[in-house]
Parts: sequence; C-alpha cells; structure tokens
Amino acid sequence: MNISNEEYGELAKRHSHASPMYKTIPMAFAVGGLICCIGEAFLNMYTYFGLDETAAGSWTSITLIFLSALFTGLKLYDRIAQHAGAGTLVPITGFANSVVSPALDFKSEGYVLGLGAKMFVIAGPVIVYGISASIVYGIIYYCTTLF
Repeated sequence: MNISNEEYGELAKRHSHASPMYKTIPMAFAVGGLICCIGEAFLNMYTYFGLDETAAGSWTSITLIFLSALFTGLKLYDRIAQHAGAGTLVPITGFANSVVSPALDFKSEGYVLGLGAKMFVIAGPVIVYGISASIVYGIIYYCTTLF
C-alpha cells in the first residue's frame, strides 16, 4: 500500500499525541542526570577498590552497557524510556539499547539472518558515520601536521 506524504502526515497527526514539554524536559534532564550519577558512582567504587583511572573508566563503561542490555532484555528500559523520554539516550546506555532492541525483535528469524543481520539496524549508521568522520578527521590532521 503506497500513501503520499500528505496522507502520511495526516495519519501521523491523528495517531500522535502532544507531549507536555513542561513535564518531559525536566524528566529527561532528571533521568539522564541520574544515569550519569550512577556512572559516577560506579567510577568512584572501582577507583575505591584500587583500579587506576583508566581501568575504572573502562569498567564503568562495561557496567553501564551490561545494565542497559540487561534492562532492555527484561523490558525495563522501554518502560523507563516511556516516562524519561530523551533522558535514556545518554550515549553509552542509549547505544547499548539501540543494539540490543533489534536483536531481540528479530531473534525469531534465526541467529544469523535475524539476530546477527538486524542487530545493527539502528546503531549501524551511527557506527559508519563515526568511523567515516574519524577517518576524515585523521586525514585532515595528518595533512595539517606535515608542514
């Protein structure tokens, strides 16, 4: 079924509800800040247990990714996101959620063609753009330091 852009816009308006910005913006700020505070707590805990700053930072990232993937698998991340909105898009946890969600959705299609092929549907463009931008930046940096 093909629909025009105008029909799609009208359909989207009918099925969308307006978000009260006075409520969603502070909630996103609070939840995003809470996720960052939890990350800081893990960082301080790992440092307290004797890890150096680099290792503690790495373990903090690993912990946040693991918790985000676990909460996504348990369907808790989506429930939190319904109330927190953009606050759950804090880079490391939001990225982990964007990798795990499609993998869970397409698991029934098999491990290779479902889970493996669809895992990076959302996160793939971000990875490609990040790698491409870093290559371009590296070339520019290299060229400017030659002289």
